[in-house]
Amino acid sequence: MTSSLRLDSLEVFAAIVRCGGFRAAAAERGVSSAALSQTIRSLEAGLGLRLLNRTTRSVAPTEAGKRLLARLAPALHEIRTAVDDLDGLRERPSGTLRINAPPPAIDHVLCPLVFEFLERYPEVHVELVSDAAIIDIVAQGFDAGVRFGQQLAKDMIAVPLGPSLRYAIVAAPSHLRRNGEPRTPEDLVGQDCIRRRFPGGTLVTWRFEKGGMAVEVAPEGRLTLSSAHHELSAALAGQGIAHLLQDYVRPSVEVGSLVELLQDWSPKLPSWFLYYPNRRHPSAAMRAFLDLVAIRRAQA
Repeated sequence: MTSSLRLDSLEVFAAIVRCGGFRAAAAERGVSSAALSQTIRSLEAGLGLRLLNRTTRSVAPTEAGKRLLARLAPALHEIRTAVDDLDGLRERPSGTLRINAPPPAIDHVLCPLVFEFLERYPEVHVELVSDAAIIDIVAQGFDAGVRFGQQLAKDMIAVPLGPSLRYAIVAAPSHLRRNGEPRTPEDLVGQDCIRRRFPGGTLVTWRFEKGGMAVEVAPEGRLTLSSAHHELSAALAGQGIAHLLQDYVRPSVEVGSLVELLQDWSPKLPSWFLYYPNRRHPSAAMRAFLDLVAIRRAQA
């Protein structure tokens, strides 16, 4: 019965799981949700097994679906790689690049690069997916990922993106007039700090370093957020002291809307790294993007 299964049916199944539903997968593939639903019904009928549990709110793989996907993802990756090898024969880069990256890397590094890249190569489509989790980019259908430092999986090639990073401690002048200005990390204890909680539930600890001495502070405060953009807005509104990557606060510090604190306690951190599978023949689009990254690194 399985001999009649078609490869595109399996690709549809993998896309629905990856996208989290029929509607998102249909939009990605440029077809209707009804068409995908019919494809899955035919696939399940051919296998004699239910692959997806469907409700009005969510779609999730069954145990059989999970087992199939675990074997299917590497096979589909090899097929995509084979097709990419052929695409590499084209003189003009084309197709789609999918890149997974944390929000700060997209905001300050990837967007400027991608905007220029799209101008240079009108036949290429780019999808940037905002995600701070450590994932298997190959299994989830990405061409590349960006992570902080070299927190990378094996068999990946890593390329630094931009200079080293630095966190800045900032507050609005109005907040400092009311509460005083901290001179050391210990002075932050008891201050109204704007805390950040990661999606997994962990609260961010603020780390400082000076003269070989390292200090960690668990910030206290009435406001807890999960987005750098919201933290910046809160700091500008005088709601407390914020801990943000310098790229986010630099314009506000330059015009005096925020004051940077404890600058001599702020250590330099590794840069963002672009990483991608160690393929012998990356696609023409991926090669062109890597070339642009190299050009911008040389000019920095």
